[in-house]
Amino acid sequence: MSLLFKDRPDANSLKPKLPLSGKIRAFFTNHLRHSVAALGDLWRTPIASLMTMAVLGLSLSLPAALYVLQKNAVAVSSAWQNAAEISLFLRQDLSPEVQRAFSHRIGLHPEVESVRLVSPEQGLDDFKVQSGFGDALAYLDRNPLPAVVVVLPTEENRGPREARALLDKLESAREVDMGKMDIDWLERLDAIIALIQDSFGALATLLLVSVVLIVGNTIRLAILSRKEEIEVMKLVGATDGFIQRPFLYAGLWYGIVGAMISWVAISLIIWWLTDAISYLSGLYQSSFQLMGINLAEALFLLFLSSFLGLCGAYISVKRHIALIEPA
Repeated sequence: MSLLFKDRPDANSLKPKLPLSGKIRAFFTNHLRHSVAALGDLWRTPIASLMTMAVLGLSLSLPAALYVLQKNAVAVSSAWQNAAEISLFLRQDLSPEVQRAFSHRIGLHPEVESVRLVSPEQGLDDFKVQSGFGDALAYLDRNPLPAVVVVLPTEENRGPREARALLDKLESAREVDMGKMDIDWLERLDAIIALIQDSFGALATLLLVSVVLIVGNTIRLAILSRKEEIEVMKLVGATDGFIQRPFLYAGLWYGIVGAMISWVAISLIIWWLTDAISYLSGLYQSSFQLMGINLAEALFLLFLSSFLGLCGAYISVKRHIALIEPA
């Protein structure tokens, strides 16, 4: 409450009545003026402001980098979806008609996306090409390879547990001699991705809280440095909301610039690792390209950082400005 004007009439009764359009225009004008003034206050102390923004940006870069790592790991695992292929080795006493009928019956399962029957002759031809023992295999009296039904599960059944359950189900058929699926490494990859996701959640929570604390402490110092100015403003009738507004916009600017710094840092990391990732994927005959942050994710990062900066500023101004009262 102003000490100089406490006996005057209510200020709201002295204000001229504005139309709705004028009130809306005045609202946006006032907020625009305070946002520009807050940016000017930060510009007057560029070194300190940039250091705070850099800390915020690097704090956001760590969870953002973990998110990019998780996204690329999921992309790699989805690219290896054929690793969940199930090979069913049929009994050798089955006729070709029975083999085709069994293959057709397997394809009717709701857990199966596609089925491919590999005849013994086709399997032997493929083995000759891939093994390099074509001349030696020509001396065999008979074809020792059985017919194989290659089963690709549906997308929701390609996980380690679901694929293993499907293997057990198909292997119990009387036409099947044995089933095979190299799933151990797929289970390890799934566990690694789950670990990355859990680590991302825990570390992201800690770092996002640290962003709020950093902004809150910075705004607290700014409030204390302008304590006398705030006392004078309260003496002449300024409300707490009017005084708080520039500090809230300062927290918003901290968050916006911090998000930009974080995006630049992630982009530089992606650029630095692109050649190494391309070389490594080439060794595995893959064309995998490292994915960065797309436009939607960058906008979400900007929104999240701005929101955290605003939250930190709000917590600080609600506590400290209310404590400052003119003597």
